[in-house]
Amino acid sequence: MPDAVRYAVAERVARIVLDRPPVNALSLDMIRAVIAALRRAAADDEARAVVLSSAVARHFCAGLDLAVLLGKSRREVREFLQALYIDLHECQFNLGKPSIAAVNGSARGGGMTMAISCDVIVASRGATFGYPEIKIGVPPAIHFAHLPCIVGRHRAFELLFGGRAFDAREAFDFGLVSKIVDDDELEPTATALAADFAAKSPTVMRQARAAFMRQNDDRRRIADAVEDFCNVVTTEAAQEGIRAFLEKRAPNW
Repeated sequence: MPDAVRYAVAERVARIVLDRPPVNALSLDMIRAVIAALRRAAADDEARAVVLSSAVARHFCAGLDLAVLLGKSRREVREFLQALYIDLHECQFNLGKPSIAAVNGSARGGGMTMAISCDVIVASRGATFGYPEIKIGVPPAIHFAHLPCIVGRHRAFELLFGGRAFDAREAFDFGLVSKIVDDDELEPTATALAADFAAKSPTVMRQARAAFMRQNDDRRRIADAVEDFCNVVTTEAAQEGIRAFLEKRAPNW
């Protein structure tokens, strides 16, 4: 497993730590490493709960490494989205134990995908969230599937198509975040919550969580999101937006 993703278990809690400075930008290898860690946690009898966190100060995950989308074919883009959208969600769906995202700073785009794939999000007071993809001509397609269910259709549209950042308090008010804590309390709070889950019967937790996931199954809509993303990101408009972002200039649309 690449050093960018670390895995360890202590006191029945598996910790998956993102560590790709400076901002934990997601490459295909890193996404696959997170999925491998989740599968390891699913099969690990010593782990009864999972915490996904970041070792990079002030950054949970800044989203996709956009260079991986530049000049790529639909097949190559679909391979990337298969991992980030479908494989990640399927892995979380079948995890069999609770997962907690401990968001310590900025979570954007694909970083939001990582966080929302978990069952619970705990955020530090300095955490910020957002879906800036639309500003560079890329659709936040997976979030069309689940964000309206969390925050409501009209608020979701404003966030997804406006692209603005919002803080932990607003995320809590939306119902996106479960708890807000001081920065130095984030890890202890996530660990304590994981320990509380881990104290329950693993058999009951596995079966009850499976029932919960079935009642909230949005995998078909996520599969549709892959095609929606591919349809847009391979257009010249989207490619120009990505080039402009990487070249630090305004797009010529």
